[in-house]
Amino acid sequence: MTNSLVPPAGPQRTLALAQLTNSVGDGAYYVTSALYFTHVVGLAPARVGLGLTLAWAVGSLVGVPLGRLADRRGPRGTAVLLALATGLAVASFLVVRGFVPFVIAACAYASAQSGLAAARQALLAGLVSAGERTGLLAHLQSTLNAGLAVGAGLGGLALRAGTRSAYLGVFALDAVSFLVCAGLLVRLPSVRGVQVRKTGGPGVLRDRPYVVVTLLNTVLLLRMPLLSLGLPLWIAERTDAPTWLVSALFVLNTGAVMVFQVRTARGITGLASATRAVRRSGWIMLAACAVFALSAGASPWVAVGALVVGAVLQVAAEMGQSAGSWQLSFDLAPADRVGEYQGFFGTGVTVARTMGPLVLTSLLLEWGTPGWLLLGGATVVASYAMGPAARRAAGAGREADEAAGDAGGVNRRPALAS
Repeated sequence: MTNSLVPPAGPQRTLALAQLTNSVGDGAYYVTSALYFTHVVGLAPARVGLGLTLAWAVGSLVGVPLGRLADRRGPRGTAVLLALATGLAVASFLVVRGFVPFVIAACAYASAQSGLAAARQALLAGLVSAGERTGLLAHLQSTLNAGLAVGAGLGGLALRAGTRSAYLGVFALDAVSFLVCAGLLVRLPSVRGVQVRKTGGPGVLRDRPYVVVTLLNTVLLLRMPLLSLGLPLWIAERTDAPTWLVSALFVLNTGAVMVFQVRTARGITGLASATRAVRRSGWIMLAACAVFALSAGASPWVAVGALVVGAVLQVAAEMGQSAGSWQLSFDLAPADRVGEYQGFFGTGVTVARTMGPLVLTSLLLEWGTPGWLLLGGATVVASYAMGPAARRAAGAGREADEAAGDAGGVNRRPALAS
């Protein structure tokens, strides 16, 4: 793996450019969508929240079948079609007026986004060797953060203007970004679909060891709403730190990921190194939670210092957990079902984003310091349980490999490096 922030030329760089393109549009969308739906479309905030919750629930359900479609029909063509579908879904927001059309458009958007994520993971697996996947995903994560930062800046300009035209321009930009993404993806080499063996059941849901790994990873992903919701509310209601610190901590997080994510992922090459990284990240996250808790009741500048140190620890835990989970999600997936399994693994993000706000506000704002310690403790427990769960999933995969070989079928999982 190279230290460069830019991936090697060829398919890896094209995948990064596609990621950068649509992340710029998404960054602008994320910072303006709530006000667009309430101020321009005219929906009540509660209805916007309900509609988006329903949409992402639907998206999490269709991610698996869309990933299975990518496995069978070929991930490049499926990814291109889903990128186009996402762009059309965003464009439909431009003409939505009313709650029911909004929910329909939001469901289409969330479904296409979930399927696109699974298809792109399957495409990556088909174009990049197993030893290079985690490194490339680190590059893509850095690219994602850079694009979101640029897009957020553009969205900020629209918010400053505050006009209907400015909001419409942001949504048009996001729609076009997915069209450009589709154009970049179609330039990649084609990856043939595979003939998936019939299992007599719902596929990945029958793979209980992999389901356990996904559930444990979902617990670790509860950190995701921390930066956008948990910490801002904690700073405003439980500390004397200035509110501008919320923005500073966001910049610190995104900048650290852009610069250090590739370096963090360098040593993760197989099952053993991935589980070590996840376990280590659990302890670092516990330390971050303990330091965050110290900011309550302290003087303003002591609180600022504690929050900054906690944020540094938190982003270090985030990068380690991300890199380890990427490796596990690919190494433990059957070679002929990467899209389907990635579609299921990705539902952890949706669940964390849906349940995380409720969990974090209950733990942090109502319980205070004990809540922080409980969050950190749950992270350590989940990170330590990941090792045995991953080994069990790998063992189940080897048994299935032997059965598939006896039956003349395809290998269930790729070989695991340690």
